[in-house]
Amino acid sequence: MADILLIDAHCVLCNRFGSFLTKRLSKRGGLRIYGIDSEQGVTVVGGLSESLKEIDSMYLIRAGHPFVRSAASIRLLLYMRWYYAMWYPFAWLFPLPLRDGIYRLVSRYRHRLFGE
Repeated sequence: MADILLIDAHCVLCNRFGSFLTKRLSKRGGLRIYGIDSEQGVTVVGGLSESLKEIDSMYLIRAGHPFVRSAASIRLLLYMRWYYAMWYPFAWLFPLPLRDGIYRLVSRYRHRLFGE
């Protein structure tokens, strides 16, 4: 089974990010991108724990394990071409509170800044 990325399909920033990512995926691929409100997205989110369902974030399901916020973002580097993937170990050097803080700030204002 391929790994799954769920994004907010009603968000301009999320859709642009999905397009950016799709164009830069490595040849081995293995990542499917769906909207959270799509049929596939609803099925995947339905299988998550209650605490994860309440998070307003993108979801990355990698090898059956869910990741959210900056942890999902960093792991997406592994699906990209080598010149992006090489940054994976360095991205973890930023402290979690800083990474997630920036993620939450952008997430909170994404509709205002980038439109709907």
